[in-house]
Amino acid sequence: MKKLILLAFVLFLAVVSQAQSIKEVVFTTEPEIECQNCVKRIKDNLRFEKGVKAINPDLKTKLVTVQYDSEKTDPDKLIKAFAKINYKATVVEPKNEDKEDKKDNKDKR
Repeated sequence: MKKLILLAFVLFLAVVSQAQSIKEVVFTTEPEIECQNCVKRIKDNLRFEKGVKAINPDLKTKLVTVQYDSEKTDPDKLIKAFAKINYKATVVEPKNEDKEDKKDNKDKR
C-alpha cells in the first residue's frame, strides 16, 4: 500500500512539474495573417520547433497564440522560427500580467 501511495505521489509531482513548464505567448505578425494559407504555413512550420505544444492563429484578431514548453524553447526562439518563414513576429503583452506588474510596483513604493 505504501508503494502505491509513493507511486501516486511521484506521478502527481511529475504532472505538476510538467504543467508549470508549459507557457503561452501571443504574437502579432508582419505581414498579418489574412487567409487559411497563412494559417497553414505558420502551423506547418512552427510545429517542428522543439517544445511547441499548440499553435493557434486567429484570422479575426490577426494574432498567433503559441503554447510551449519553457524548458525547451522561449519567445525569442519562436520569433526566429517565424523569421524562417518570412514573418516578423512581435510578442503581445498579456493584459492580466500588466495589472499584476502595476500592483507589484505599487506595493514596492
